[in-house]
Amino acid sequence: MFSYYLQLGMRSLRRNPILTALMVIGIGLGIAASMTTLTVMHLMGSDPIPWKSDKLHYVQLDNWSADNSYYDDGRPPDQVTYRDAVALMEAGKADKQSAMFKLSLPIQPENKELKPFRSLGRVAYTDFFGMFEPPFKYGGPWSHDQDAGHERVVVLGKDMNEKLFGGQDSVGRTVRMDDIDYTIVGVLDDWKLRSRYYDLTNGAFEDPDEFFMPFTAAIDLKQRSTGNNSCWKSSGDGWDAYLDSDCVWIQMWVQLDSPARLAEYKSFLDSYVNEQKKLGRFPRPLNNRLLDVNEWMADQEVVSRDVQVQTGLAFAFLVVCLVNTVGLLLAKFTRKSGEIGLRRALGASRREVFSQFLIESGVVGLSGGVLGLALTGLGLLAVRALYSEYKTVAHLDWTMIFVTVALAVVSSVLAGVYPTWRACRVQPAAQLKI
Repeated sequence: MFSYYLQLGMRSLRRNPILTALMVIGIGLGIAASMTTLTVMHLMGSDPIPWKSDKLHYVQLDNWSADNSYYDDGRPPDQVTYRDAVALMEAGKADKQSAMFKLSLPIQPENKELKPFRSLGRVAYTDFFGMFEPPFKYGGPWSHDQDAGHERVVVLGKDMNEKLFGGQDSVGRTVRMDDIDYTIVGVLDDWKLRSRYYDLTNGAFEDPDEFFMPFTAAIDLKQRSTGNNSCWKSSGDGWDAYLDSDCVWIQMWVQLDSPARLAEYKSFLDSYVNEQKKLGRFPRPLNNRLLDVNEWMADQEVVSRDVQVQTGLAFAFLVVCLVNTVGLLLAKFTRKSGEIGLRRALGASRREVFSQFLIESGVVGLSGGVLGLALTGLGLLAVRALYSEYKTVAHLDWTMIFVTVALAVVSSVLAGVYPTWRACRVQPAAQLKI
């Protein structure tokens, strides 16, 4: 019977093309508005590394002033000091660990046809690559020995390698940055990050890092962070004073492969801070935190309030479109009272009539879903054009395609319940008299 009712629904819709078009367009617009914003919100907040997000933890230590907390709600700073980062790295208590910071350097290409340009990169330890798993096209990360040896090596991003070497295997060659030569040990392949979740402090949707260099080498060369830097008291003059200060400018990530290892590391952090308290540091109450990837993204509000509000408004618009669809379906089904009365008189049950018109509503929804899917694609294209920071999250994936079509069908069926119920209440005798 389903196929028969489907044929009846299609014929009915073709008999009223203008009314059908109004319903399909209304649903399509509502679906497009809601799914465009929902897709952006979904991809912004989705787990960026689901196979190990519960094992990667962001380290926070509260070294801030005793008089004022870093955040108004008492949360600790979102970065750590150089002293603490080095101490934690030297302790080596995690399964993998990396201190890191953002760095901008001038690049001096060996190709004379290319002008020098400035590039943004990342200073880190080699465990960064094992923790966050960027894919390599050529070579690989530098070694722990090269970390310990403060060697001047570098891993290039794919785009940087394309620009400097035409995409060829550049491992073993050198790149000159800020008048210093670095040996290339690896080149990344496409790293499809929706957000730079490993450095939310400096922007979740900033451009990807174009190069990576060892933390130890950058400190030797007195390279200051280009990212966020916060101090609650003067750091003093000179590089050594800055490194010894309580200014926070370094991100610290650790990988802990089991709940037991997480508990051990928490205990280690508490012991470390208590020892520092004896030296006159950390004047605030013990407030260490180890948030996993998803907790850290929620803490830093990667999905902003603005995006949430826009999504809510878009779904409110969808509700308005569905209310209009209810009215149009009601008008359409009311005009068919005579046909319904005749069918009932010939023995059709209310259940059969209900099924017929509900399927017709579903056909409207499916058509609106197809239109909404196309309009959603255009909407996401507009988002990428207007908001460059959202270019990595303004894309449809298969999950959202399925959700778009399903939402359209379910919405139209729900919108058709009341008009269908009213149609089923038609009394055959009253219609046959007419």
